[in-house]
Amino acid sequence: MRRVVEWTQLPGEGPRVLMLPGLGARGAGFQALARRLQHVARPLLVEYPEGPHAARGAGALAQEVFEACGSVDAVVASSFGGMVAAHLAAAGAARGVAFLGSFTRTEHLGARGRLIAMMGPIAVLGRPGPLTAALASWRPIAPTRVPEVVPTTRLERMTTLHRAFAIRGEPPPPSLRGLPVSCVCIQGNRDVLVPPATVKRLAASLPPGTPQHLLRGAGHVPYFTHPEECARLLEPWLAALAPPVTLSSPRPMLQRA
Repeated sequence: MRRVVEWTQLPGEGPRVLMLPGLGARGAGFQALARRLQHVARPLLVEYPEGPHAARGAGALAQEVFEACGSVDAVVASSFGGMVAAHLAAAGAARGVAFLGSFTRTEHLGARGRLIAMMGPIAVLGRPGPLTAALASWRPIAPTRVPEVVPTTRLERMTTLHRAFAIRGEPPPPSLRGLPVSCVCIQGNRDVLVPPATVKRLAASLPPGTPQHLLRGAGHVPYFTHPEECARLLEPWLAALAPPVTLSSPRPMLQRA
């Protein structure tokens, strides 16, 4: 059982890039994309805490991620990881965020956002497996890799349950629209969990002009199924990250003791 955030930094050159999985996925699923970015970045793969004590929403989880990893240059976030990333960026702990099939507020999901807590019971009672992983990915997944996409152990499923119920128990992250944060959106046109219509609502809370890319044939985890395509879109964005901005006063969250 992971009681705290665990992370692994891969060797590389360039910005320090945090990779955040979704609600029930594993950070290990980012390995293929991370390897393709090592020539332009230093990727950090993150695994969230597990167990009943992990019943924390995105804001509290962002605090844990910050305490474990510190400030980073950029975050590549999948699904629910977008909420965590938005908290980090709003607090000045990340200069850029790439949203992959992500959202920062549950209302970005439309009607589905009102049912997000149901992802917990579905994870426990539905017992996700190869079929669910294939549906999320929009392609068959090798049995050995299914755990990278969906929660497959009882501990992972119960952790998903606790965290799903905690999401609405805290305020959503602030809008990033007026902040000096570089953002990019990548969305699969076959995403059945976070539909493509989410991108327009998400973009409205991001800095004006944020690029939006639609990957044809990609499902909910494009970083996992389409790492080469994602890398091609992320490389110029990482190269163009603006230099750090000196803030006139510290933001109220995520301050180290």
